[in-house]
Amino acid sequence: MKLHELKPAEGSRKKARRVGRGMSSGSGKTSGRGHKGQKARSGGGVRIGFEGGQMPLYRRLPKRGFTNVFKKEIVAVNVDALNRFEGGTEVTPALLVESGVIKGVKDGIKILGNGNLEKALTVKAHSFSRQAREKIEAAGGRAEVI
Repeated sequence: MKLHELKPAEGSRKKARRVGRGMSSGSGKTSGRGHKGQKARSGGGVRIGFEGGQMPLYRRLPKRGFTNVFKKEIVAVNVDALNRFEGGTEVTPALLVESGVIKGVKDGIKILGNGNLEKALTVKAHSFSRQAREKIEAAGGRAEVI
């Protein structure tokens, strides 16, 4: 395949509507803009959220709180989700993503203590809850902080 042989997918490109090309076209004379008024003018129209001078919704509603731009998004994984792995496996964030336990690592993974662990695993994560660490070690495994 060469560059000059490339063509867009069938039906993905539509012809632009040619306005102002006579009455029979269906969009002649005023070109679908109606008669006069702000929206008929060149460069006319109102900004997003403008309600004709009425106090707009985004200003009528009370504002609360703020967004912390430094917030870390931690992915939680419960101990019982680790039972799917074979005994003696080294469970890493990459393995958790690969096996579909989590979708992505984001800013870190924390292992939580919900459920029971029946296998001895070496679990590597960014943090562990106290209960999760106890359950992993009680099953004969190791909890390692990355």
